[in-house]
Amino acid sequence: MTNTEIRTTQVKVPNGDLQIDAYLAEPAKKGTFPAVIVIQEIFGVNIHIREVAEKFALEGYVAIAPTLFQRTAPGFEAGYNPEDIQKGRQYKEQTKADEILSDVQAAIAYLKALPNVQADAIGSIGFCFGGHVVYLAATLPDIKVTASFYGGGITNSTPGGGEPTITRTPDIKSPIYAFFGLEDQGIPLEHTQQIEAELKKYHIPHAIFRYEGAGHGFFCNHRASYNSEAAADAWKNVVELFQKNLQLQTV
Repeated sequence: MTNTEIRTTQVKVPNGDLQIDAYLAEPAKKGTFPAVIVIQEIFGVNIHIREVAEKFALEGYVAIAPTLFQRTAPGFEAGYNPEDIQKGRQYKEQTKADEILSDVQAAIAYLKALPNVQADAIGSIGFCFGGHVVYLAATLPDIKVTASFYGGGITNSTPGGGEPTITRTPDIKSPIYAFFGLEDQGIPLEHTQQIEAELKKYHIPHAIFRYEGAGHGFFCNHRASYNSEAAADAWKNVVELFQKNLQLQTV
């Protein structure tokens, strides 16, 4: 399904006393649609993340991209130069897994309250740090499908410290696809192999995609590491994954 018109807006997602800034993209036509939570890189909800949300809206989904740094750096949005990377990493290091999961759950509740969202058809996609976050969020019962792009640190860390995120793999109950570039200097091949082994061990429906010649951030056309061939193939697989697991029931 492809829509010709979408609408976008900045919204506030309540989470207790916290008001989370978020970007909402949705089909302009009437109907009820499945939904996708788009999780940012360390650079905030910047143009790349907004464009991903818009791509999903064009495919017939309500997409929301909540900021992960609302507590420490509200309004933070950056590009990809070394200074931006340094700032983004600084804010990432201040996040905690329980707070992130609480914020994702708040985004889920926000989506469920929208009249044009199928409450039982919500998935997530994340990139870089967001690729790690959606592996965490895949443990939430409301997440029915997950796409994780080059999520670093899954095997040996978790936001805020504690047992590595990979130890939560048994709690994942829905399909997950993970995408990596074989030239990614930050995610060794053995890490992706460990993720694949854990998903197999616990019988989680999954697929691991590894792209030759692709580095970290290969999906982002605003980065020097953009790989158009790998990005196109990855998007095709993402669309098929979500269509298969989030039934479109537009009326």
